[in-house]
Amino acid sequence: MATTQELERTASQVRRDILRMVHAPASGHPGGSLGCADLFVALYFDVMHINPAPFNMNGTDEDLFFLSNGHISPVWYSTLARRGYFPVSELSTFRFINSRLQGHPATEEGLEGIRIASGSLGQGLSAASGAALTKKLNGENRMVYCLMGDGEQQEGQVWEAVMFAAHHKIDNLIAVIDWNNRQIDGDVEDVMALGNLEEKYQTFGWETLRMNGNDMQSVVDGLALAKEKSGNGKPVAIMMQTEMGAGVDFMMGTHKWHGVAPNDEQLAQALNQLEETLGDY
Repeated sequence: MATTQELERTASQVRRDILRMVHAPASGHPGGSLGCADLFVALYFDVMHINPAPFNMNGTDEDLFFLSNGHISPVWYSTLARRGYFPVSELSTFRFINSRLQGHPATEEGLEGIRIASGSLGQGLSAASGAALTKKLNGENRMVYCLMGDGEQQEGQVWEAVMFAAHHKIDNLIAVIDWNNRQIDGDVEDVMALGNLEEKYQTFGWETLRMNGNDMQSVVDGLALAKEKSGNGKPVAIMMQTEMGAGVDFMMGTHKWHGVAPNDEQLAQALNQLEETLGDY
């Protein structure tokens, strides 16, 4: 078990990786990636039962993770590399020609840790529900986690999957909604208001809870509580409150860094705010 301080130090390095990854090709999505760094580190370095090498595409007897909002691939790639799925040096190829690290996660190049292509919003919870149901049918006592964006909750397929999971009592499924209230065109409430999202999930038959996604202890405790709530006939949804761009002051409080890479000066300014803890690639 990693300590909270160890997880925080790893998250700092992951945030540095994210910034450098999107800076090199001048392309990518740093805002949401920075906001979700604590969750990814907690899952992969503390919570999930996984076996990075050799990578098993089927995930037999492992906990599984599905990234539905695939545009925040930088945080996933960094976490996977730092956890030992593939060489950290490969992060330098992000979004370049012939790289396995595409802008949205894909499977055709065989990147370890990636089990489905994602980024077409609304689809991840369906895949996660199927995987979790499969584990139940196979008698595997393992969890399946899925991360979605709050703006993604505007997609109809999300609610089909929400109904499906509740109807089939898929109680080894934990969905996390990155609740930062921002999407590419502005605030979620201005683009299409979600109402009381937590009550909606409850009404659809899910257990729910909230956690601060930018406080590592809150993340660890929240994931532990979600697992405690599982196994009781209902899937679990976590409303994870985050700030887009968390860790870099000038990227916070706005949707403008959703899909914009920092220039040289901005990169230097951002890196000065984050401790290098594991060594830059």
